[in-house]
Amino acid sequence: MSRVQLALNVSNIDEAVSFYSKLFNIEPTKRKPGYANFAVVNPPLKLVLIENTKAGAGGTINHLGVEVESREEVGDAQSRLAVDGLETQIEDNVTCCYAIQDKVWVHDPDNAPWEIYTVLENAEQMKSSGLNIISGDEGSVCRGTGGSAEVEESKCC
Repeated sequence: MSRVQLALNVSNIDEAVSFYSKLFNIEPTKRKPGYANFAVVNPPLKLVLIENTKAGAGGTINHLGVEVESREEVGDAQSRLAVDGLETQIEDNVTCCYAIQDKVWVHDPDNAPWEIYTVLENAEQMKSSGLNIISGDEGSVCRGTGGSAEVEESKCC
């Protein structure tokens, strides 16, 4: 089963977890300091909350994504996107959002970051030390090194 992912920057993780727990009538699937995610069954949604301590950064989209079930689906998506002429960035076996993942990134025409990813296993770290954080007006996302945007060491997906 695939599902859409919505990653939000929030100003207070405890308040956001309380609100979204009530909204979707479920508790977080994963809860770490400054981070929570929900696997919502109906509607199928992966909701990720990332506490952002920058003033005014709460209530914004961090990034968007589609969670898929396998590495093969990530590879198929990368191939399809490349054939369609979209610039992609592949990340294999990276630690992000307290999980080890394979993913492919693309940006929409307004530069909103989208990832198609699969979770390989849980991790105890937010991000791997080999990742940089790409920041824009809409917050920060996990990204591999070598991106052209401004780099800021901060929270990731």
